[in-house]
Amino acid sequence: MDTEAQPTERDRSSRPSDSEDNSDTGGPEGRSRFALLSRAVEWLPGGRITLTALVCLVFLLLLNTFLVQPFQIPSGSMESGLRIGDRVLVNKLAYRFGAHPRRGDIVVFDGTGYFGDADYIKRVVGVGGDHVVCCDKEGRLQVNGRSVDETAFLYPGDTPSSVPFDVVVPSGTLFVLGDHRSDSSDSRDHLGDPGGGMIPVGDVIGRADWVVWPAGHWTHLVRPGAYARVPAADGAHG
Repeated sequence: MDTEAQPTERDRSSRPSDSEDNSDTGGPEGRSRFALLSRAVEWLPGGRITLTALVCLVFLLLLNTFLVQPFQIPSGSMESGLRIGDRVLVNKLAYRFGAHPRRGDIVVFDGTGYFGDADYIKRVVGVGGDHVVCCDKEGRLQVNGRSVDETAFLYPGDTPSSVPFDVVVPSGTLFVLGDHRSDSSDSRDHLGDPGGGMIPVGDVIGRADWVVWPAGHWTHLVRPGAYARVPAADGAHG
């Protein structure tokens, strides 16, 4: 004879349901946070819409401060690759964690005290320790004794430089030029200024990686291969 007690309907109904168990899994702390969020939504004009907008704004501010920053091209000094009014995304993590700017990179930097009280965008031509000369017998830029063919990105009709120069880039600095050499105020124009036209690596905001606006000009900015065969000078990060 089966002597196991069978639950009655009363026994079954007295048990808390699974849904009731799950609804209380957050405990007092979970309920407290939910209540606080509900009060915030009620307090803010616009409720959930305003709260969502504020969260998005905070996210964008953090993104702009630590990861990427939009930059609008203010002049024609980097044409024809970057046109006036183009918007680029600057990778602010590119040179963190031990990485260094390389020849050919397009960088945005703070020119205060060197170029002027503004942010600038130029191409890195020489890094610390490099010997940069213009020009060789064929009119090309020369870095550490190696001639560089810049025709892939130089503005059509421009020469590498109408101003001759022969410089050694101090450690921790950069020698930068615009791609539109005949319409660019860059390191060549500040050789006699404080800093000798060189940009401290510490003043580099980041590397321009993408053209994101206008949509028709969406472009991934890659380091050209023209500098690939340039030998590294002592102390240079090429």
